[in-house]
Amino acid sequence: MRPRTASGADARPSPGRLKGGLSGASRSGQTGRIDWPATLLRGRPRTRQDLLQRPRSAAAGELWLVVVDASASTRRHGALSQAKGLLAQLFEQAYRQRARLAVLHASGAQAQWLWQGQQSGAAVQTWLAELGAGGGTPLLEALQQASRWLSRRQQLKPAEQQRLLILTDGRLRDWPALPPASCPALLVDIECAPIRLGRGRLLARELGAQYWHIEELPGGY
Repeated sequence: MRPRTASGADARPSPGRLKGGLSGASRSGQTGRIDWPATLLRGRPRTRQDLLQRPRSAAAGELWLVVVDASASTRRHGALSQAKGLLAQLFEQAYRQRARLAVLHASGAQAQWLWQGQQSGAAVQTWLAELGAGGGTPLLEALQQASRWLSRRQQLKPAEQQRLLILTDGRLRDWPALPPASCPALLVDIECAPIRLGRGRLLARELGAQYWHIEELPGGY
């Protein structure tokens, strides 16, 4: 399925700071790449021993479900540019590790599935390069769709290791009660305005997701 070109694709990826993948089967140690999402899901790392590292020979059978909030508000203060830098690293690692990707784009009038379990490749990077912000914020619809899709996927592939990553500035007025995520989840808050509403943290708490602000992600050790 070829995704449509998003309008306003003027945000360039800024240098990312997340050096790892959104996957399991990680381990502590001194070799291999640091698996930041898996590390952060366990809490804030205090020492080098708290860092999980990803063996190069990691097995396949993983799915990374990524929900990208690209509403008009994410265009401000470089929020989308930072998010694109993070996603570029994530997609590259998914390709190296043969993890499957599901990407749900929350922008405009409704959420749109771009991939539903395909291998990462050139099409993903092309979409990311063209990604721009605009329109409304169908994030709640995207989260509900993601929850239903994951439930079906888990029935079909019970042995698959699944992870959920949500990138959003959390700029929602209100929302109904949401069920907790059915797999390990990480919400990265990309709200970068001088005055912040801080709703991303509340959303993460309701979803049972680990919370990090993109400006607080460790830059490396």
